[in-house]
Amino acid sequence: MMTNKSQLFSGVESELVTLRDVIRFGVSQFNAHDLFFGHGSGDALEEATNLALFSLNLPFDLPGHFMESRLTREERVAILQLMSRRISERIPAAYIIQRAWFAGLEFVVDERVLIPRSPIAELIEQRFEPWLTDHEPHTILDLCTGSGCIAIACAVVLPQAQVDAVDISADALSVAAINCERQGVQGRVELIKSDLFAGLAGRRYDLIVSNPPYVDAQEMQALPREYHHEPALGLASGERGLDHPLRILREAKQFLNPYGVLILEVGNSEAALVAHCPGVPFVWLDFTRGGGGVLLITREQLEEYHHAFV
Repeated sequence: MMTNKSQLFSGVESELVTLRDVIRFGVSQFNAHDLFFGHGSGDALEEATNLALFSLNLPFDLPGHFMESRLTREERVAILQLMSRRISERIPAAYIIQRAWFAGLEFVVDERVLIPRSPIAELIEQRFEPWLTDHEPHTILDLCTGSGCIAIACAVVLPQAQVDAVDISADALSVAAINCERQGVQGRVELIKSDLFAGLAGRRYDLIVSNPPYVDAQEMQALPREYHHEPALGLASGERGLDHPLRILREAKQFLNPYGVLILEVGNSEAALVAHCPGVPFVWLDFTRGGGGVLLITREQLEEYHHAFV
């Protein structure tokens, strides 16, 4: 049910005094309206806090004692307006504040790109150890880069690497360019408009990382309203969610150096991929912070099992 600000918050601002009061109120309202939190934030408290701090032009790592700060009426009204929009329009908080965090870095995001949330961030923070300990990558491809978060995080954590960031969407690449400049890696991250590997003839990589579209048709229909603010181009991948993953598995071997590795996220389509490719020795990676559906496969294995990816 759509709810406007006057229905939700009429007269409430006069009863809320401190920053803590307003955030607590927002958490209660978010929970009461059954919002979905799956876009880089863990719960109602994190989203309410981020909206409040953004509205007040305060840093997101604000010391805790600031929570007792008294707010002016105008400040309270401004925060409540953002919270009302989060409820009535079901817009993820990251789009409202146009900020998201990935691998410890802050990225600009808007509705041209998916909100960063891949568990691949954990691999990047660990420099892909122990998987690439013997062959530290010097050339990296981030396929379906979106906001550029994977490519940029790789460039920051692995300063010796040259990174190509590929997307079919010119709009997404425009956002990625902003983030490259903000993180100071524009000299080592090349943005390329391409339909997967189509525009990469002659290029070879030690590591290909990809978080492509992988949502199947049934799941697309059942997604919470928050997801419908994201570009469907970055989510939908055919009836089984395998159109993009299978194409990547078929073609990646041509773009990997000897000893090269592909890390591919397929999310909830993991079971469908395993059923489609019986006997393929995918290594399914574990994450201490949660998440799954991320596989690792070598160039040699891609060649050996190429027949399974049709």
